[in-house]
Amino acid sequence: MPLQLYAHPFSSYCQKALTALYENGTPFEMRKLAYDDPQIMAEFAALWPIKRFPVLVDGERTVIEASIIIEYLGLYHPGPVALVPADPRVALEVRMMDRFFDNYISTPQQKIVFDSMREATERDARGVADARAMLDTAYAWLDKRMAGREWAVGEHFTLADCAAAPFLFYADWTHPIDPAFAHVRAYRQRLLARPSFARAVDEARPYRPLFPLGAPDRD
Repeated sequence: MPLQLYAHPFSSYCQKALTALYENGTPFEMRKLAYDDPQIMAEFAALWPIKRFPVLVDGERTVIEASIIIEYLGLYHPGPVALVPADPRVALEVRMMDRFFDNYISTPQQKIVFDSMREATERDARGVADARAMLDTAYAWLDKRMAGREWAVGEHFTLADCAAAPFLFYADWTHPIDPAFAHVRAYRQRLLARPSFARAVDEARPYRPLFPLGAPDRD
């Protein structure tokens, strides 16, 4: 039985896992989640009652969380690109940057988006302001780090870049990266040009009207 990925193409966390799969040309079956398809949603809920995606199924084994899925693929279905380096010291830095992009780019970005979907009386203006401030701080830190670097942890594309790609992609839609952060903007463009992530972006294009803040006419 082939690997199965329960996911939606427009989800940033799903794009993170998809980028890893495409990077190594790993065969899998896409089980696209759709609320108007009760069968697929019932399958998904039975696998993972928390109902957060993506979820990978490999035979009798169910794997949750995008970062863990990518680590799992490297252990059980390795390809030509080692997204988690063999050197444990370098791997630790890769995992640190993966957590950076998750906690300090994706989390505040999603706070802003989800708040926009609430009723006006339930919105959290202070929380959104704090999220925007966090993004500015994270952009500034990342800009210094990326000076002289091609990828998040140097010369090689890794798990950290699989995280950076969709999270910076949507973060710039949500809270634009200031032109002063030229290294971050250039890094984002390199990620968009990476064939594995470019494929994920292209597959998600039909869903852009769903972006709550309005998808910009670019990228």
